[in-house]
Amino acid sequence: MRKFETLLLLSPELAADAREALLGVFTGVIEREQGSIVAADHWGMRDLAYPVRKQMRGYYVRLEYLAPAAAVAELERNIRISDGVFKFLTVKLADAAGEVA
Repeated sequence: MRKFETLLLLSPELAADAREALLGVFTGVIEREQGSIVAADHWGMRDLAYPVRKQMRGYYVRLEYLAPAAAVAELERNIRISDGVFKFLTVKLADAAGEVA
C-alpha cells in the first residue's frame, strides 16, 4: 500500500449535502479498491488566483489515503466524470505506509 494525497477543487455552487455526497462517493471508491482514508481536510471556500469555469471562488478538500496504485486510477476516473469538480491533483507521498516522503 502506498500513501497518496488528492487535492480537489469543488464548485462553490455545490450545497453542503451535495458536497458531502460527492466526497462519500470518492471515499467509497478508495475503500472498495482495498484502500483506507487517513485524513479528509476541508479547507473551505477560498478565492482563486484566476477564474476557473468563470468562477473566482472554489471549495478545497484534501484527501490523504493508503491505497494500491490501481485505486488511484479508479478514483481519478470517477473524479473526471463527476459534476462539480473543477480541478484535482494526486500526489504520491510515500512508497510504503510507514515511510515519510
